[in-house]
Amino acid sequence: MQKDKGVLHNKLHVLRAERKWTQKEVAERVQVSRQTIVSIEANKYNPSLILSFKLAQLFNVRIEDIFQYKERMNENE
Repeated sequence: MQKDKGVLHNKLHVLRAERKWTQKEVAERVQVSRQTIVSIEANKYNPSLILSFKLAQLFNVRIEDIFQYKERMNENE
């Protein structure tokens, strides 16, 4: 099994700040825990496709406007 060589970055914090929403408010609106939002923003958790759609709908943007997949050039990235 090949190890994933990329990382999923996101702009969730930026979108949230533009609206002056707390992590708790976003979490409640998409029906997850605040810790889930914290982990997504810190790039420590990759959301499910369903949660990604919910977040995109909440912010009225495309999924690609929130999440960007980037391949790592080396192990240190």
